[in-house]
Amino acid sequence: MKHYTLGNTGLVVSAYSLGCLNFGSRTDKQTSFQLLDHFVEAGGNFLDTANNYAIWNEGCVGGESESLLGEWMKERKNRDQIILATKVGAKPVVPKSERMEGLGRQAIEKAIDESLLNLGTDYVDLYYAHIDDNETELEETLETLDSLVKSGKVRAIGCSNYRFSRLLEAKAISQSKGWESYCCIQQRHTYLQPRADADFGVQVSADEDLLAYCSQNDDFTLLAYSPLLGGMYNRKEAVLPEAYRREDQMTRLHTLRKVAGELGATPNQLILAWMLHKHPRALPVVAASGLAQLEENLGALKLQISPEQLDQLNGC
Repeated sequence: MKHYTLGNTGLVVSAYSLGCLNFGSRTDKQTSFQLLDHFVEAGGNFLDTANNYAIWNEGCVGGESESLLGEWMKERKNRDQIILATKVGAKPVVPKSERMEGLGRQAIEKAIDESLLNLGTDYVDLYYAHIDDNETELEETLETLDSLVKSGKVRAIGCSNYRFSRLLEAKAISQSKGWESYCCIQQRHTYLQPRADADFGVQVSADEDLLAYCSQNDDFTLLAYSPLLGGMYNRKEAVLPEAYRREDQMTRLHTLRKVAGELGATPNQLILAWMLHKHPRALPVVAASGLAQLEENLGALKLQISPEQLDQLNGC
């Protein structure tokens, strides 16, 4: 598996980040360990979790995924070989509450210590602001995250689900203050393009402004979550999700399936390969509930997309 530098941090991460969202809850310990072992054997080193994973699963309060990863790293004795990412900001203040912890100083300082305890480590490599918090001044959030880097609890910081204007504002503040700056952003991003009025709730889809910025700034990395829309692309009779129902997207879907057929690949595989071939590159956050699914995802790394095929995929 290829590896890339994360922004300008010096951290070298695998082309895929393994999404560990359901590990330790819906995906049991044995299966989670198998998936993690196989990912590492394939050359992966970049693991993605959050302090609220997976509050939506029955009996969960958040932290289940982090705790599972902590157990696995302890048993495998491989913490120093892993680039570990977790997130803060989207965990309910009490289970099932709609009020999130947010990105204030007190919330962040409490959350990082809980995450480190769950993970069984004294630092995380990448700490994300999980969702934007409009009730907290960006200066407070950024100064707190900067202090975590200075203390050694965090090596680099990133953001997720930020509107482009807020990202630019955050980067300008960090630069003016001499604070650690966001080195990456993790957004919804897939091959289909959403409608302009699409509503993803607290989730934010990568837009043209963000893609243009990432194509012009090599010190900033784009990561894509939900790249496969739950496996929709592989289902021939699948109905497009409401947010992507545009007439031109059916043409885009047809092109995807045509090129996938030429390459002897599944549409899912082609999307993951396309993300790594296109400009700007997007590192996919891939999820799997079993080894067969992970193997399909890993198979995409072997695909070679010709310039002509890439033009077809990008041009429709």
